[in-house]
Amino acid sequence: MERGNFGSKIGAVLASAGSAVGLGNIWRFPMECGSNGGAAFILIYLLCVFFLAMPVMVAEFVIGRSSRSNAVGSYRVLAPGKPWVVSGFMGVLAGFLVLSYYSVVAGWTLDYTFESLTGSLMSESDFGRFFSDFVSNPWRPVIFLSLFLLLTHCVVATGVEKGIERYSKIMMPMLLVIILILAGFSMFMPNAIEGVRFLLTPDFSKVTKDVVLSAMGQAFFSLSVGMGTLATYASYFNKETKLLPSAIGVCTIDTLVAISAGFIIFPAVFSVGVSADSGPGLVFITLPYVFQEAFGSVPVFEYAFSGLFYILLLLAALTSSISMHEISTAYIHETFKLSRPKAATIVTVICLVMGVACSLSFGVWKDVTVMGRGFFDLFDFITAKFLMPLGGLLICTFVGWDMNKKLVAAELDSRFTSLLMILFSWVAPIGIGIIFVYGLISG
Repeated sequence: MERGNFGSKIGAVLASAGSAVGLGNIWRFPMECGSNGGAAFILIYLLCVFFLAMPVMVAEFVIGRSSRSNAVGSYRVLAPGKPWVVSGFMGVLAGFLVLSYYSVVAGWTLDYTFESLTGSLMSESDFGRFFSDFVSNPWRPVIFLSLFLLLTHCVVATGVEKGIERYSKIMMPMLLVIILILAGFSMFMPNAIEGVRFLLTPDFSKVTKDVVLSAMGQAFFSLSVGMGTLATYASYFNKETKLLPSAIGVCTIDTLVAISAGFIIFPAVFSVGVSADSGPGLVFITLPYVFQEAFGSVPVFEYAFSGLFYILLLLAALTSSISMHEISTAYIHETFKLSRPKAATIVTVICLVMGVACSLSFGVWKDVTVMGRGFFDLFDFITAKFLMPLGGLLICTFVGWDMNKKLVAAELDSRFTSLLMILFSWVAPIGIGIIFVYGLISG
């Protein structure tokens, strides 16, 4: 069966960056900064990105391109008969679970985009009640979840070059342009300088071991490492694509987007006197209030700012969901010899069923629990606490200790190969192990 390929180096980098850039950059990263010392958290986060998460990314690139296969097939090619294939199955399972609950939040974003552009959102007086009523509704969130999954499906089913690469080349530049526009707009709001000062001034008094572990967890969550997503994408890289520079490029774009989101959000929240650590309700409750307070006297600005912000969130969600979908689609497509559209349809239907369960756990199924958790929290717990850290640990350990060293060196083709091997073999596994153990202890 002929496999697809990315048609250009920039396409490969933008697709991989799109996989990394998601809701976590624009929502979760500023929230973590606000709670954990501003620039102090950023400094720790950068160390975690480039010394822990990036080695996992490079290791995934090595596995994917050298095997030219999906997340499961890659281990069958590189380590036939060995148990490493478990890591591939974990990645496929994580792809299903993450896409299912991630699409619920992405569906909320799609609804808020629609409400913002029509002016309905900014006409509300109680955003907390509006959000609570929306997520507990048995039908409306499911409709937008379905629409979002359909958008993702249409891109993945089209193929690698004509679908994933083509739309990444469109969506990633759009996302970056919108970030620049919103950040520029936000910087001219009253008291914006206080928000900038908060973001750029480190408060090391807030740095604890929990903050360090939060930074490591955010780095892995943000860059989508440990699931085999990037190994799947790398299987479509051509031989001219340099793996280490590509990984550096992806990490740089991902980090710039996250920090730029801070330049959008913190000047805005400081301009109206809202707490910088407003928590998970920041995007869907606090920010609409900020938009209303800041631009209420000029409705066109109010609608434009809120509309652009939620379009930004939607683009970020879509670029990530495409990569999550592709993990499972590539596995089914290549393993069972089904056409790409059929494989994508199977993945979409399964994720839709599980996504509906996750969505209803906020409303009519809120009392339905497994291990004391609703479906949304259960899927998040399984992937964040088990599948992703264990996946990252196995990926680095495989490349660092078991994979053919000459093959690894040939794929890396870098003067930093020796340093990378140390990161694969020791630094990243130890760091990930700490995250894993602490996550289990903290529950």
